[in-house]
Amino acid sequence: MPGPLCARAALRLHWPEYLIEAWALGTFMMAAGAATILVEHAGAIGRTVLAGQALHRMLIGVLMGVTAVALIHSPWGRRSGAHMNPAVTLAFLSLGRVATWDALFYAIAQCVGGLLGVLMLWLLLGDAFARPPVQFITTVPGPAGAGIAFAAEFSISFLLMLSILLVMSHARLARHTGLVAGVLVACFIALEAPLSGMSMNPARTLASALPSGMWTSIWIYCSAPVLGMWLATRAYLAIGAARAAGCAKLRHSADLPCIHCGYVP
Repeated sequence: MPGPLCARAALRLHWPEYLIEAWALGTFMMAAGAATILVEHAGAIGRTVLAGQALHRMLIGVLMGVTAVALIHSPWGRRSGAHMNPAVTLAFLSLGRVATWDALFYAIAQCVGGLLGVLMLWLLLGDAFARPPVQFITTVPGPAGAGIAFAAEFSISFLLMLSILLVMSHARLARHTGLVAGVLVACFIALEAPLSGMSMNPARTLASALPSGMWTSIWIYCSAPVLGMWLATRAYLAIGAARAAGCAKLRHSADLPCIHCGYVP
């Protein structure tokens, strides 16, 4: 890992990666909103084709899983590492794989990018995005309540991060990390969304809450993903401390430089 940089140097040298993180989450939010509108609209037209909310969630999950994989494996995603999530970035920071200033600027970029994506989709699609049932794709606890929502967010965040770390640690499997992440995102949307709305991402939830004004149990979505992913790093280290070494990119490429591990093509 490269030596530590001051804030000014980090901004001067690594601003492309920060912008990519903003672009990635902004694109993901726009895709999530568009997919939700598409599925809900199709369901309203013909319930015989899209019968029930379970099928809706499955279709949205597939679309968002594919989107996540595409972003992670895109040339820009391969440059920044495609975290798209402050909880992921902080988890890598706790492992010493991301520098402190990079982690801070990644988190800021992710929050700004996510919000810009939501605002852009609102500008383009108007009430179709802002009103129920889409309603800015906000994440709020389901009928089971805030306690269950917290446990669900914690659990899926833990599982996602631990899976990512374990796959990344094997040379033969590392190139499939993005695919594993995408499959898990799809499964969580299909199965877990009724409990918490399926966020795993503080920036993603804030991006929807700010324009909608829906701050219901916001503490869940700011704490559970961070705590769950941090605990996943502790479990990962407990499995084998030697695995602590590594990079913070979900898809490392031999043709692109890396600000995290210092790799130069």
